[in-house]
Amino acid sequence: MDWQALTLSVKLALVTLLILLPLATLAARWLAFSRFRGRSMVEALMLVPLVLPPTVVGYYLLVGFGNQSLLGSWLKDWFGLELVFHFSGLVLASVLVNIPFALQPLQRAFEAIPKEVRDAAACCGMPALKIFWRIELPMIVPGLLTALVLCFSHVLGEFGVVLMMGGNIAGETKTVSIAIYDNVQAFNFDAAGIMSLLLLLFAIAALAITTSLSRRLGGQDGDHR
Repeated sequence: MDWQALTLSVKLALVTLLILLPLATLAARWLAFSRFRGRSMVEALMLVPLVLPPTVVGYYLLVGFGNQSLLGSWLKDWFGLELVFHFSGLVLASVLVNIPFALQPLQRAFEAIPKEVRDAAACCGMPALKIFWRIELPMIVPGLLTALVLCFSHVLGEFGVVLMMGGNIAGETKTVSIAIYDNVQAFNFDAAGIMSLLLLLFAIAALAITTSLSRRLGGQDGDHR
């Protein structure tokens, strides 16, 4: 077991969730409650990583943020920030690739909130921010849990975009999926099998827990109605 790679993968997943979930929650609420021209195009752009091969996303990030690019050289000269072949680049790539996995369940959860509930709260004089914290946020918990588990599991298993953007640097960009690939290339199938089994068991456990919690919370909501 490559514990260093596993630790780096967990760290990458946690940092990605910390950045992605708040942004995705705001974007999902905006898309769920707003009606404007070009909404379908905005949704399509946010869902592109869902159908685009991760290696293609990684390629564009590599070209766009490389030291030879305008943006990459500007970030390096002004902020001393290098993204390609660094952990920070993996975070950026993971956030972009996982937007659909966070956005879709959250948007569906916001859309499921009855309009009458939000209208009643507004009629009672409750400000928009309080409506969000006291009413909307508790009601989207199942969607939030689904987004959390999907994104965490997906980050743990990311390969193409990680390899393109981060390469294979131990302790910096070598995640558990890269470690599995390395072991297969070296015909060390026992180590690759253990790491693959660990990811498989985690995915099954995470989905089972999320399904159970979502069903329980959904049942509570239904009882309250």
